[in-house]
Amino acid sequence: MKRIIVIILALLAVFFLLRMNTKGKQITNHIKGIVQNTISKPNYINKEGDSILTRVKIPEGYERVPYSKGSFQEYLRNYKLKKHGAPIINYDGSEYFAQHWHDAILEIPVPKNGLQQCADALMRIRAEYLWSKNLQQKIGFKFTSGHYCSWKQYAEGYRPKINGNKVKFIKKANKNYSKQNFYKYLNLIFMYAGTASLHTELPKVKLSDLQIGDMLVNPGFPGHIEIIVDEIKNDKGEKMYLLAQGNTPAQNVCLLKNFEDTDISPWYRFNKNKPVYTPSYYFDNPVFVRFK
Repeated sequence: MKRIIVIILALLAVFFLLRMNTKGKQITNHIKGIVQNTISKPNYINKEGDSILTRVKIPEGYERVPYSKGSFQEYLRNYKLKKHGAPIINYDGSEYFAQHWHDAILEIPVPKNGLQQCADALMRIRAEYLWSKNLQQKIGFKFTSGHYCSWKQYAEGYRPKINGNKVKFIKKANKNYSKQNFYKYLNLIFMYAGTASLHTELPKVKLSDLQIGDMLVNPGFPGHIEIIVDEIKNDKGEKMYLLAQGNTPAQNVCLLKNFEDTDISPWYRFNKNKPVYTPSYYFDNPVFVRFK
């Protein structure tokens, strides 16, 4: 017992030293996660739940914000999960080094090609939703160059010819609307789109207008992006949210814990002009975007 107390005190000392800068604060999130998992258990996790809706319980005084049946919001809220305790697995089959920052793993296969990283995983979720609703004509994303690449165009046999920032689409293949070809299309999107293109392409969302499906993004090479997968509110109109992410290297999409406010974890509160710190990333100037 003494050894555990000494370890915790040492970690806390490092914690306070590191919080003096932004990079340090990201590192302390890892430390907080280890300490949290050592001395406490989550209060809002139903280990038997097999979806986001059934896995995460809501704090007293809150209720889930209703959305229409068949909406993207309900699709995310009811997303299926792996069994509680499932680890984060990288695309090559290895376990990710940080296994303490998630409360759930979403049932999204990870291709072995290593392409499905943070933004890619979220574009896949959006594209699969549209496919499931027979809205394939709406599937499309812009490359970082700004050129729009739709599934319809790809399925009709058009492929991009890329020369620097110049892109031309040339008819090179037979028409193929199969699901197998759809995933080949997504691999193309994963190669040429990302956080920077989503930040540029998608409309920005005010904090007061946030809803399930909106994404917290920091564009860059690399940048990072996380998606809201549930939303609750109380009778004062105060809201809290759940965040999920893919990551680099390509790996399972996971539901994130909240190390900044462990009393409500995995729920998050967002405040105007305040940074958002998640276990794997810090957003000093939070920007939210929404799929069209």
